[in-house]
Amino acid sequence: MTEQETMAQILTPTADPAWVLSVDGYDPLRESSIESRFAISNGFLGIRGARAASRGARWVVPARTYVAGLFDVSGTEHQTPGLVPAADWLRVRFLAAGEPLLLHPGDVSSHRMTLDLRRGALLSQGSRIKAPDLGLRAQTLRLVSLSDRAIGLQLIQMEVDSGAVDVTIEASFEGMELGLIHDRLDQDVGVWHTTQTGKHLAMASEPALQIDGRVHPPSARGKLTWSWSWKCRPGQVVCFQRFVAVVRSDIPDTDPGLEARDKLQSALHLGWSGVFAAHESAWAKRWHDSGVEVDGDAVAQRALRFAIYHLNSAANPSDESVSIGARALTGDDYHGHVFWDTEVFLLPFYVLTWPAAARALLMYRFHTLPAARAKAAGMGWRGALYAWESADTGAEMTPLEVLAPDRQVIRILCGSQEQHISADVAYAVWQYWHATGDDGFLLEAGAEILLETGRFWSSRAKLEADGCCHIRGVIGPDEYHETIDDNAYTNVMARWNIRRALDVAAALRERWPACWTTLSGRLRLDEAELKQWRNVADTLVTGLDPATGLFEQFAGYFDLEDIDLTKYAGRTVPMDVVLGRERTQQSQVVKQADVVALLGLLPEQFKGKAAAANFRYYEPRCSHGSSLSPAMHGLVAARLGDSEMALRFLRKTADIDLADTQVATDGGIHIAALGGIWMLTVLGFAGLSLRDDGIDIDPHLPGDWHSLTFRVQWRGRCLKLRDDQDKQIVGSVLEAGEPMVFSVRSKPHELRQGTGLQVSTARL
Repeated sequence: MTEQETMAQILTPTADPAWVLSVDGYDPLRESSIESRFAISNGFLGIRGARAASRGARWVVPARTYVAGLFDVSGTEHQTPGLVPAADWLRVRFLAAGEPLLLHPGDVSSHRMTLDLRRGALLSQGSRIKAPDLGLRAQTLRLVSLSDRAIGLQLIQMEVDSGAVDVTIEASFEGMELGLIHDRLDQDVGVWHTTQTGKHLAMASEPALQIDGRVHPPSARGKLTWSWSWKCRPGQVVCFQRFVAVVRSDIPDTDPGLEARDKLQSALHLGWSGVFAAHESAWAKRWHDSGVEVDGDAVAQRALRFAIYHLNSAANPSDESVSIGARALTGDDYHGHVFWDTEVFLLPFYVLTWPAAARALLMYRFHTLPAARAKAAGMGWRGALYAWESADTGAEMTPLEVLAPDRQVIRILCGSQEQHISADVAYAVWQYWHATGDDGFLLEAGAEILLETGRFWSSRAKLEADGCCHIRGVIGPDEYHETIDDNAYTNVMARWNIRRALDVAAALRERWPACWTTLSGRLRLDEAELKQWRNVADTLVTGLDPATGLFEQFAGYFDLEDIDLTKYAGRTVPMDVVLGRERTQQSQVVKQADVVALLGLLPEQFKGKAAAANFRYYEPRCSHGSSLSPAMHGLVAARLGDSEMALRFLRKTADIDLADTQVATDGGIHIAALGGIWMLTVLGFAGLSLRDDGIDIDPHLPGDWHSLTFRVQWRGRCLKLRDDQDKQIVGSVLEAGEPMVFSVRSKPHELRQGTGLQVSTARL
């Protein structure tokens, strides 16, 4: 295959429409949300899907490039560190006879932008650039490599339709001081530093131009600027390529420029076709390990592909110093901060399809353990209380106040009261260890997190005159109700956390006594304190009414005003705006899954018919004021056998980003909601759960789904699972690893590598 044929193949999107997301023309009202949906990322570099072509000076907006972990404080009014955008390295300017060629909104009816989900690339086709004496057709591609995360690639191919004039192409970096201060700018590399956090960033670049297959040297070049001039003619094919290599350094007074140059040289040695091939191969591996196939529902298949694309784009198993923010690297909402979303809604996907990424995300929590200890101590407690919002250091980043739409100042209490995050982190640690059997992680980091979070809850809960321990003055997942006592989600998760901490202490003493001696000595943890932990766990109030099986969401919740939410169907604003904050706080209206989230995470806490009873009670009272809520409700509905309700929740979740139903995608996609789509499908519809000896499947597929196929990993094994609803058969293949137990609706079967297993669900 010739180089030109390879270029043509690369610039052509995947043919299967189920693997692409396309937008035609130009809609100024939707452009920002389109940039979020069409973002490309590799967990280190993220680039919003801005248009490749200029629309004239008043339309030019730099294509935001985000670098994971590049946090700094901007300005003097807001002292909250946020992600700082790097320079836009994609800027290209065209001139004909000395005049810039501009595209205006009315000229782009034939323009199509395509996100190729299968290959992790953003392409444009059909762009026509017209001037009085020149006509061009252009195709573009951009990617950030999943094979070498420091590398970005830009390709532009132009064919001259008409005209024979002098043409100039200028390539440059724009926005080089959007929050960063440059240390030096050379012809091929720039080095910047943050103003307060002591981080450094280097970007090295080398563009090239070919005309009809021959290299055309630049006519001028400066500091990260290049230009080429020639006289074009009809039929001419012009190919522009540009590499960028980006390196972040967290060590003060360092210059990462040399490393960036080395990365750039490696990419240049491979060439654009080699870089693309390695990137495409890395994406093929990710899709092999994490893809989900739905037969019978094209809408759900599209939602899953979109979700899994962004989930695979968001993680970087090579960097333990960063985690995934609420909008990943697709936008700057929430300043790039990390919430409980990562552990509860994202870790299940990574644990079961990409354990190395899950481990790195949990190591971020280990490295920020000192900040969690400091927060707990500062509030008068022991152990580790993780920040509700965290950046690179793990210190609390939640703002104390915000300005409401009515210009009223609202105090934000989440940073001090939404403490369930420590139990959420512990939950993710335990689930990772349980699923992977990674004892090295447990000994290096996991045990200490479990012990220090268990210690926090044992310090936080107080024994009162009724002989029970209480946790007062908190916020649960339902953020409409503040400063509440004995939130069921918080208390049950805290009790679970304490008991897992005791379990890991026992495991260390039995299996790794030397490690236990060292760790317990360093933490000054003795048997008397462990006994106190047991007493707290045994006496902690949970809000469970044994007569009804209902968990009261918090003390006094059942006495609040019960509002029929069906009367507010079709509203376009959150319920706390409709009712007002005061009435909402005095009502049973729930912002998002709270007791239902407990059902999703710890279903074993709900005995007999209690699960259905709690879901029936709380589901009608939830207003879904958070993007996290519908998927968690769908997960629980699917497990309870109401697959049609679960499917409605899946579609509602998918529409948040794909349909932009909340008009809230401008600041980035909702990565936790996308993680929830995968959870709803694999843990809900397929009913996958972890056992001590293997994996169990209890499928409840929607009626129109003929089959569901996916892969998971468990303790070094790779399984391919298929639920064929039409034939009422669950099939499984152990593709790698030692024999294991595979259960279907709690009935165990031995699974061996290379021997497929088919189990009829009709008789179960």
